[in-house]
Amino acid sequence: MGKKIFFFDLDGTLLTSDKRISLKTLEALRKFTDAGNYFCINTGRAIESARAVYKGLNLDFKGSFLCGSNGTQIYSVDEDRYVFRSGVPMELVDKILDLAEEYGVHCHTYNEDHILSRHDNECLKYYRRVIKTPLLITRDVTKEMTGDPSKMIAIELHDHDRQERFRQALQEMVGDRLTLLYSNPYYLEIFPSDAGKGSVVKRLSGFLGVDIKDTYAAGDEQNDISMIEAAGCGIAMLNATDAVKEAADVVTERDNDHDGLADLILGAIDR
Repeated sequence: MGKKIFFFDLDGTLLTSDKRISLKTLEALRKFTDAGNYFCINTGRAIESARAVYKGLNLDFKGSFLCGSNGTQIYSVDEDRYVFRSGVPMELVDKILDLAEEYGVHCHTYNEDHILSRHDNECLKYYRRVIKTPLLITRDVTKEMTGDPSKMIAIELHDHDRQERFRQALQEMVGDRLTLLYSNPYYLEIFPSDAGKGSVVKRLSGFLGVDIKDTYAAGDEQNDISMIEAAGCGIAMLNATDAVKEAADVVTERDNDHDGLADLILGAIDR
């Protein structure tokens, strides 16, 4: 049997509601990777946040990859290097931030070390309850960048219609250069169209020489659909949205708080 890759979203999928991995799921992952297979976190979070989760949970699986910012970054843990990087074109950053201000929607981006925002506000405080990346408030966001940012994110906690009007205006402005996807009801992810979680499945499997039929991907939200559709076996969590379940080959029998993935991880070893 050839090697396999299992791609995992974090929140609502691999992690429980209290942001942990249960012992049963952890043991299943250990057996999967000990068999020579690859473990991949495929998240909307930036790489630094994904790496903080990986280290914070004391994960040390051989053959681990972190794929961040909805597929704009692929990082090899073993080799301590990026396999792939893309980003939002620098010339669009200020235009997107200006448009967000026009619509009254919070929007921020990132450099290698910090969240970069023009404002500190309720939406940013909500975001940073989980994302612990250091914050830099500055009116001149692009001055703090050395290259194209991996992604941007627009957050609106109270008025989804307003956020949707912003999304439509932004889509009209950027055309097919960027992909705009909701990762939950409050977060609009903004990233280059050559990325996306589905592109990670194809790009990393090609890089590692793994047949696409031997790839597995599990998720629960809209931005997980592309990887679920791209993988040989697409898995929706029991707690996933209906759209994710419709896109999947398999729906777990239990949710993320009750080891929904453990049996499927073990089953993939000998499949």
